Amino acid sequence: MAAMRRPTVTVRVPASTSNLGPGFDTLGIALKLHNQISIRETDGTAVELVGATPGKDSPRAQAMAREAVAVFFQRSKIKPHGVQIEVKGEVPVSRGLGSSVTVRLGVLFALNEINGRPLAATAMLDAVTELEGHPDNAAPALYGGFVVSGVVQGVVRYRRFNVPASLKFVCCVPEFEVPTEQARALLPRQVPLRDAIENLNRAALLTATFATGEFSLLRGLFDDKLHQPYRLKLVPQLDEAIANGVAAGALGGWLSGSGSAVMCLTEHKEKDVAEAMAKAFAREHIACETHILVADNDGTRVKRA
Repeated sequence: MAAMRRPTVTVRVPASTSNLGPGFDTLGIALKLHNQISIRETDGTAVELVGATPGKDSPRAQAMAREAVAVFFQRSKIKPHGVQIEVKGEVPVSRGLGSSVTVRLGVLFALNEINGRPLAATAMLDAVTELEGHPDNAAPALYGGFVVSGVVQGVVRYRRFNVPASLKFVCCVPEFEVPTEQARALLPRQVPLRDAIENLNRAALLTATFATGEFSLLRGLFDDKLHQPYRLKLVPQLDEAIANGVAAGALGGWLSGSGSAVMCLTEHKEKDVAEAMAKAFAREHIACETHILVADNDGTRVKRA
């Protein structure tokens, strides 16, 4: 094992729920469910996953870590050095809650701290977006709150808003995974114009409603025609779970990212909503966990001792 040279830097990165139905690859909210990514500089140039890091020996985990480290050194112009990376936390893998962003952003953020902060936050966002392919999880994970984002002329633009703790995000996480690549492969190359128009107006209204805080007006705005109907074969309980949640008092619901987690938003009766959503999976004898979460308005932060 490489010799240790500097103290460990640990950063806390929130999970995130993206799309919110119609805001495909555009809307996201950071949640108070976190991963901690610790990095220690070592001699040499090796990138090692150590400790309790989930799947640390898997090719995908190794590739994600190495890619994030390489992008940091490329963009910062810092001379590469070895690092040990450990991931701990609560964010489930391949459930549509931004677990890959917590690793990629956590590595970049911690390396930036170790090396004297050569990258601005906007540069880190661009780097993570390059790795992810879209900023809808990366932007809220970095900045916290509700974020609308997109790549404009090669640079990520975003606007964010705080989300009050009165809004509860009821997350139903089934036992099965949905790989993002598999979920994206189901999407059509073309969609009907009327479906695109409906998504545009819903996404615009969603953004305006979060900006103004008139949350009772969110009802009916989470409907989607661009991705959720095509992903039903991966999460066939989706529509029933959302309908159950709405019947129990939720304002609406959506497939979190590409799934498999299903999210409902409510201002009250959050426990009733959680129980109702879980019944959709229980009816198919699928185990699931439910989490009642609030938004994380802080984003990624260095964890102090």
